Amino acid sequence: MGILRTYATTQVPCRLHPSILARRSASRPTFTSSILLIRILAWGVILSARAVGLSAREVAIQTLAYAIGSTLRHNAACIWNDICDREFDRQVERSKDRPLACGAVSLTGAVLLMMAHIAACYLLLTFAGIEGFRVGLFGLFFLDVVYPLMKRWTYWPQAWLAMTWELPVSWTSIRGYSDLETLAVLFCGGVCWTIYYDTIYACQDRRDDVKAGVKSTAVLFGNHIRPILSTFAVLFLSSLVYVGYTTSAGPLYYAISIAGAAMCLVCQMSTLHFDDSGACWKAFKMSSASDT
Repeated sequence: MGILRTYATTQVPCRLHPSILARRSASRPTFTSSILLIRILAWGVILSARAVGLSAREVAIQTLAYAIGSTLRHNAACIWNDICDREFDRQVERSKDRPLACGAVSLTGAVLLMMAHIAACYLLLTFAGIEGFRVGLFGLFFLDVVYPLMKRWTYWPQAWLAMTWELPVSWTSIRGYSDLETLAVLFCGGVCWTIYYDTIYACQDRRDDVKAGVKSTAVLFGNHIRPILSTFAVLFLSSLVYVGYTTSAGPLYYAISIAGAAMCLVCQMSTLHFDDSGACWKAFKMSSASDT
């Protein structure tokens, strides 16, 4: 199940459900996912800052603010996904003990926590300027709401998840609607990267997803998953090259963001066993530690 969960430790008291918390703490996917999202929004902040001449202090403040907002939005989306997927989660070995799926928390409690996160996101968006506010509302109240349903309708839920809206929000907040060509290429690169790493994540549940009738790119790609993900990786790297050229990036950008990411991606595609859940989880974590 492609999206990641965040609210177990908030909702389930340790003294009442130690076994659930132990299993949740063992995997801890949320931190990894948050880092991935923060990196994407940081692209928008840093590249925009170069264009408008923001100081290092302003860049740090902007990045921190968007990191907090992105984490809150991600938490809300995870809770909503768990609400919608609680019946599916009961049929998947890795997710059957999640709080809603096993009945450890109430549906009402989950909804209330989700609404608190959404309210906090809305409040933060009011500081993003009128353009950033409008763009942010679209992601918060449309993209995130529809995502859990995609697994019922299409084998491409990862493509919907890949609409990494933190990037256009941070970009338009700082630059408005200028240089949209560069933004569009970077956004498409983020889409390719997200499909890449979330498909690897979804491979952990591929067998159970087939039995439960859950659709995903991990199921769709089947035995062709390696060449298909390699193609997405190349498209992602190509977008970084283009953006580096249009923004006059320096040698360090090409050495770290492109060459470093390329080495990591080549290593993964050369060695990863997609039927090994543990290996897929390690590759997913590596995405947050190594890419860009």
